[in-house]
Amino acid sequence: MNIKYRVLIFTLLAALMSSSCSKIKTGKAPKGPIFLYEKAEWQVSVNEKYSNPYDPADIALDMVLQSPSSREIILPCFFDPLEKDESLQWKARFMPQETGEYSYTFRLSRNGQKTEESSEKSFTVAASGKKGILHTHDFWTLRYDNGAPFRGIGKNISWESRDEDDSRYFKNLHEDKRFNYDYMLGKLQASGGNFFRTWMIYWNLPVDWKTVNNNSRYQNSGSAFNESGIKRMDELVELCDSLNIHVMLALESHVGYMGMGWDISSYNVKNGGFAKTPAEFFSLPESRQQYKNKLRYMVARYGYSPAIGAWEFFNEVDNAMYNVAPEDQIPADIVTDWHNEMSTYLKSIDPFDHIVTTSVSHRDIPGMNDLPNIDLNQKHIYKNTQAIPSTLREYSAKHSKPYVIGESGYEWDWSKNFNDFADEMDGDFKRALWYGLFSPTPVLPMSWWWEFFENRGMMSYFSKVSQINNMMLEAGKGEFSQIEVQTFKDGVIALGVSCGEKTFIYLFNSNDSETDIHFSTSSEYKNSSEMNCFTCETGLFSKIEIARMPDNSIKSSGIKLAAKSDVVLISE
Repeated sequence: MNIKYRVLIFTLLAALMSSSCSKIKTGKAPKGPIFLYEKAEWQVSVNEKYSNPYDPADIALDMVLQSPSSREIILPCFFDPLEKDESLQWKARFMPQETGEYSYTFRLSRNGQKTEESSEKSFTVAASGKKGILHTHDFWTLRYDNGAPFRGIGKNISWESRDEDDSRYFKNLHEDKRFNYDYMLGKLQASGGNFFRTWMIYWNLPVDWKTVNNNSRYQNSGSAFNESGIKRMDELVELCDSLNIHVMLALESHVGYMGMGWDISSYNVKNGGFAKTPAEFFSLPESRQQYKNKLRYMVARYGYSPAIGAWEFFNEVDNAMYNVAPEDQIPADIVTDWHNEMSTYLKSIDPFDHIVTTSVSHRDIPGMNDLPNIDLNQKHIYKNTQAIPSTLREYSAKHSKPYVIGESGYEWDWSKNFNDFADEMDGDFKRALWYGLFSPTPVLPMSWWWEFFENRGMMSYFSKVSQINNMMLEAGKGEFSQIEVQTFKDGVIALGVSCGEKTFIYLFNSNDSETDIHFSTSSEYKNSSEMNCFTCETGLFSKIEIARMPDNSIKSSGIKLAAKSDVVLISE
């Protein structure tokens, strides 16, 4: 046989043998065009033995991409227990942030060492009308990948209805099945809301809870990650994407590290974890690695989605530290170090650079607010809504980061009957939104008690705040400047911002009687005799006549600010 043909046959046979022995094969790739800021999914066949597909020390699959700008992107892949085709249970979910041609391979690793890499392939990304993922920008706004400004308006919808609620006065209301994501988020979006906060816990989105409780939507699981929790999380992320709503996802809550929560926790040594106590969850290297496995899975499965407005490590971590017996309290330095390690790791594996945060109830933890990979800080404020503006200004300036009030409310004590002071609850709900809108924060304060406020018809109020928010964003192209406003009547609260050529003044008369609209401001006004007046309660605009007084203050003529009412004055 001719030597040339022998070489050719040998080469072809070698290629065929290499292909047939390959441990990585792309089973399904995206069909049709791939668009900027949209999901693209690959299904991969992995011909390799492993014990735990959720442990990257056992086996890890990554998609390694080269972007059009030559940036290397390492995307964690994930094992999908919901996939019926067992030969294609490994998946990669990607959201391109550049247009043009990408090349990619799949890389298989064991114990951190590469064992095999697939042959290189490519795809092309076309432009789209989507905006991408949210990132921090300044104290006032977030920015999408495409540069568009964003301010979050919404509330806590921290879980769907439970089977048995522990509320003394609102048990039947809280157990009403209408309190689910589909209904509540649809209503939030229709009312002008664009942001909400929710928990992962053993009764809600229990992705890493083998044992669930008090919610028939979920079932116990013997796997490292709960299939029923994964399924509902998939549905939630897809729902949010369809509504253009973003979620601050609390990955942990203090409730999971106290009482029954800790007893059934997957991190507890009794349930297959490594920690004997909640303190060991934070301190043990093995427990930290177990938690990193969760972070990797969440990034791999959901990181592609713009719906993820922020990864929040903990809801009220200070309560897990201190709301226990003195001998069980968790040292602050351990918790701060845990957040430093986890935020650094999360930033290293999330190629989309989602916002990272955590939260405290009311106790600051030394060093926490200054961690380099925590993008925005937050706390929760109850029974002190008037402190929201000063808190936001103080903390953002002190720590040079955006600050958010992740929970707010007139009352935190669920043992009380809110109907006894419902008007005060409603008023506080409204004030918190306006105080946030006129203060340096990229996400307005988010109320708690979502069932109570929905039942009272309060969700429609978001539309009024959203209307002014949109005017501000348009006028200043996302740039805000705080201005000083002084009033001439005790009990009248005044806040002001400048957005481009427009100035917005918020006035709230907390008194029991009407008063004149009379204020002075650091902003320069054009020599105008009228201003636009937005009545916050009705959402209606009107023109009011104003006069410049001898002391250079501004006073309206022919109109009073009614008791317990508020307005937004707009000048150009």
